[in-house]
Amino acid sequence: MDLEKELAVAKEAAVQAGYAIMDVYENAEDMQITYKDGDMPLTAADKASNRIIVDALKKAFPDYAILSEEEKDDLSRLENDYCFVVDPLDGTKEFIKRNGQFTVNIALSYRHHSIMGVIYVPVTGELYYAAQGQGAFLDTKDKKGEKLQVSDCTDMKELRMVMSSSHGCEQMDQLLEKYQISNFVKMGSSLKGCVVAKGDAEVYYVYPTMEWDTAAMQCIVEEAGAVFRQMDDTPMLYNREDSLNAKGFYIINSMKNKLELDAK
Repeated sequence: MDLEKELAVAKEAAVQAGYAIMDVYENAEDMQITYKDGDMPLTAADKASNRIIVDALKKAFPDYAILSEEEKDDLSRLENDYCFVVDPLDGTKEFIKRNGQFTVNIALSYRHHSIMGVIYVPVTGELYYAAQGQGAFLDTKDKKGEKLQVSDCTDMKELRMVMSSSHGCEQMDQLLEKYQISNFVKMGSSLKGCVVAKGDAEVYYVYPTMEWDTAAMQCIVEEAGAVFRQMDDTPMLYNREDSLNAKGFYIINSMKNKLELDAK
């Protein structure tokens, strides 16, 4: 499947959205923080990024559906083979903390499978991208088209794990203790998947997230050679009626590094 146009449009939209995010980031008084669903923050940057991305995707691909965290959900998308899955600002809590660990995520699903992913890091200008069967790549300010490949480490004593910095997880604490993993780092957003994709960590386990948190990351890590599965080892599907990734998921560089929680 030729995804050249889809990838080009998504990359440009992600970068432009990133510029808009940075305009707000650099002027803290412009954040306009509100809250949705209880404690989930929403800022002016989320809204600005969403407008840029959705407008660009609709203009270029009017026949494709769009599922975005910041758009009212239109369930007619379920009848469409193609659906963009968008998180205009992944890591809003990190954005508010001003620690730089937030991203723009744009994915394309085809018949419920992620076939293209773009992740842009506004603070660093890093652009991660992949299309099914074409490999995963990283553009930086100094280098374009660097091919991504997961680490080949399978020594349990040397494993490096990435974990969420904003969402505590009892199961992750259990895994760290069971496998005596001391080499781990906490960070925000889909950056965790990017770290595995470029070989700087081997393991990322996480419990409930949303489709827009994982769709772009999944394509990128898989094209870099990683294994991405739900916690029950089934494939993660997209453009579902319920967008909650209720089972959680894991990303590992090799099946030899699969960690197992003890049954209760």
